[in-house]
Amino acid sequence: MADVLKSLNLLETLKESMELNKLSDVKDAVEDLLISRINLAVMGDRGDEKATFINSLRGLGPGDDEAAPSLSTVAPEEVAGYPNPKHPDFRMWDLPPVPSTSLFEPEGYIERVKFLRYNAVFVTFIQTPQPNSVEVFLEARSLQQQTVYFILFASAKDTEKSLEDKRKACLDVLTSQGVTLPKVYLVRPSTLEQFDFPCLLEDMGRDLPEIRAHALILALPTLTSSLVSQKKEAFKALVWAAASLSGGVSTIPVPFVASMVDSSVAVRILTKAQISLCLDDESVERLARQRGVVPTRLKGLRTCLLSVEVTKGEVKKRLAAAEKDLATVSSKLVEMAMPRHARSASRSFAAMLQALNGAIDEMAADAEKIVAVALREGQ
Repeated sequence: MADVLKSLNLLETLKESMELNKLSDVKDAVEDLLISRINLAVMGDRGDEKATFINSLRGLGPGDDEAAPSLSTVAPEEVAGYPNPKHPDFRMWDLPPVPSTSLFEPEGYIERVKFLRYNAVFVTFIQTPQPNSVEVFLEARSLQQQTVYFILFASAKDTEKSLEDKRKACLDVLTSQGVTLPKVYLVRPSTLEQFDFPCLLEDMGRDLPEIRAHALILALPTLTSSLVSQKKEAFKALVWAAASLSGGVSTIPVPFVASMVDSSVAVRILTKAQISLCLDDESVERLARQRGVVPTRLKGLRTCLLSVEVTKGEVKKRLAAAEKDLATVSSKLVEMAMPRHARSASRSFAAMLQALNGAIDEMAADAEKIVAVALREGQ
């Protein structure tokens, strides 16, 4: 339990809200993280690269159900929306290509596609950014939309030298059009763990509002072991918030396992963790298919029962065990972790914290093993 005290900045934000008795803020944060409400938009010409990028962010391959098609059936001037099958409130939006006409007005395009409603926008291209797309970027910045990023798609035919030449050409174009300190992220749509996508995620984490940044982390597929670690720490902050609400709001000193509300919240958090860490059968089979690994090979790496299936019975069993084990938890540590007004309800808080953090650790360990094998043995 000690490592929860030094996890994310998100944890400190939640602690501060709890200390100030802003319970509604903490409840809103918990709900936002559980549903992963976030909207990402992708600009650029429609085709294989753009569709693959949109699908990869949703954990899908080209042949999967609900995958964005390479040949879009949407009218060229229309916006296409693609919800994430596992996280319905995480939506990808395929924005229409920016016209190349000399009479183009970026303000009109921004208004037509509702540009400012998206949490982040990716301006994508396979050679250099189109001048009018750069104008949209500059106009968005003038309207305080800071989370707009230039992405250069890499193909299998590109060499290291050709990619660096393309990146330099892109930077020259952006500089010539007045973009200060331009940055171009090199991304391979089918394998996001390569090249600059991890760096892009880091920058987005700094640019987005804190809750949105962590909601994004929880909704993305498990691309790397680093991302699994980030998910784990985000869930520990979420567990702390839920445990604090449980301990702080409860006025009846009954055992934690007797509370149907707390038990239901615990099940909901661990179900979200299983889906976020891509441990459910469907996600594991999809990853195996995408990487050319035998599904049973990856499924066999799941040693935690909750990785395979989250049941109320297993959750209650863990909560009951945590209740019995509270004597081994340092009272000082519990006091440090808890909001002041909730310390009188320490048993509820400590039981939930200990049980759920232990489960999250086990599930994250399974996810790390699966990702490592998929990346090492995959095609």
